[in-house]
Amino acid sequence: MGYAKERGKLEKLSAKVVGLDIFNEKNLAVLNDSHEKYSHTVRILKNKEPDAFTELYQKELQEVKEGKKAVKESETDEARQLSFVQYKDSIINALEKTIEATKKFV
Repeated sequence: MGYAKERGKLEKLSAKVVGLDIFNEKNLAVLNDSHEKYSHTVRILKNKEPDAFTELYQKELQEVKEGKKAVKESETDEARQLSFVQYKDSIINALEKTIEATKKFV
């Protein structure tokens, strides 16, 4: 029903994000793009199977949004680097949980 297709998108995003460790504009753009794509994909999944994906949509996506906000609001380079890593980790965590959830529909 399209779960494998959505899982494939999420796995590609995960591979893109996992190697980003240093804050710079290019890496931040990759994270922001991945955030947008994750948001879109999890919304599609939530609409297909609300019982399985609503919590991921609400909780995990909120954590990712908070990570993005923290990077924007960081005032020092050190704080920005720390926030960037936390933002990346929240995206990876959300991707992993969502990928696992899609495997239940194989």
